[in-house]
Amino acid sequence: MFRNLFYGLALIGFVLAAPAGAQQSGSLFVNLTTDEAHRADMAMTFSKRILEGGLAVTVWLNDRGVFLASKQHGDQFADQQKALADLMDKGANVIICPFCAAHYEVDLDNIVDGIQTGGADVPLFQEGTRTLTW
Repeated sequence: MFRNLFYGLALIGFVLAAPAGAQQSGSLFVNLTTDEAHRADMAMTFSKRILEGGLAVTVWLNDRGVFLASKQHGDQFADQQKALADLMDKGANVIICPFCAAHYEVDLDNIVDGIQTGGADVPLFQEGTRTLTW
């Protein structure tokens, strides 16, 4: 119970602090490792607030997070796929780990439009990047 309270208060604090981020430089790297809807929603809500505050955001879908991008799992993750599309429409970079996708048999030819496949030619970080993991 304490852990849930802590996470809830931390999320509220981050959301309220987002306008302060507009005065900072750098970017946010969100390491999204989960396919749990609640945790994924927290990550994307926070990412949206940071984008609205003027910072660049990169969402890295890895481990079980690759399921969020899979159109094959669109019924289960419809809300999260819409949130990913909305983030990209607002300027976020969303990148999927190809190694993780292969491990979980996620077809990279059948992922949400606009999601990039990670590789040596796809930069993950900018100077001054901060990271968070869900």
